[in-house]
Amino acid sequence: MTRKSDSQSVLEPPSPPHRPRRSARKAAPPPSRLRWGIGLLRRWLLRGGVAVIVLILGWVLAYGFVPVPTTAHILGESRRLGGVDHDWVPIEDVSIHLQRAVVAAEDANFCLHWGFDMVAIRDAIADGGTRGASTISQQTVKNTFLWHGRSWLRKALEAMITPVMELVWSKRRVLEVYLNVAEFGEGVFGAEAAARHHFGVTAADLTGRQAALLAAVLPNPRERDPSAPSGFVDRRANAITDGAATIAADGRDGCFAN
Repeated sequence: MTRKSDSQSVLEPPSPPHRPRRSARKAAPPPSRLRWGIGLLRRWLLRGGVAVIVLILGWVLAYGFVPVPTTAHILGESRRLGGVDHDWVPIEDVSIHLQRAVVAAEDANFCLHWGFDMVAIRDAIADGGTRGASTISQQTVKNTFLWHGRSWLRKALEAMITPVMELVWSKRRVLEVYLNVAEFGEGVFGAEAAARHHFGVTAADLTGRQAALLAAVLPNPRERDPSAPSGFVDRRANAITDGAATIAADGRDGCFAN
């Protein structure tokens, strides 16, 4: 007689060995809409920043070779006044007297720095910020690519663009653009328009005295008149004449004068 337990052991397959059950892996919760939105915003900001940098670099490169047709400030003044006087001329058609005069008046170390005059900046800080330290390079960036007015954004962009411009433009080109977009009177922009408006001559024919008077109205051309100089403008023009002679004698005009 076969035992029941024995028959079961013969007829029934052996039970599989016991294996511990693996716990089901929990799926990661989907990111919240806020986190997704922040990530998307970061990506677009990064792309936008890169695009702005590329556009600025292309803009600077282009203006290194072609005449600057207009600027934000010139456009604004044209709308306000109903028109402005602005004529572009190559630097070869600007009197060397005016070239030296504006450098002597605005940035005597123009040929020696890389866009920022660190000596002038330290002196301005020591004086409590009562004197300016803006170079011709910085003013060219402000006048050509940016806007007038005081703001941290403009100063930050100016600080970013100035060394780029200095890297890709020659000093002679920087001065050429500056002389063509600087304001020499209300609605009067550039050396050619200034020479004709104030003295009835071309920019190429400006005398040393006329050039010094034009440079003397910077940086406040709306409050100073070179064709009817005040005592202050007259004294400043005399000092600029001496300064222009000095930078010619010691070679500080070597980066732009032929």
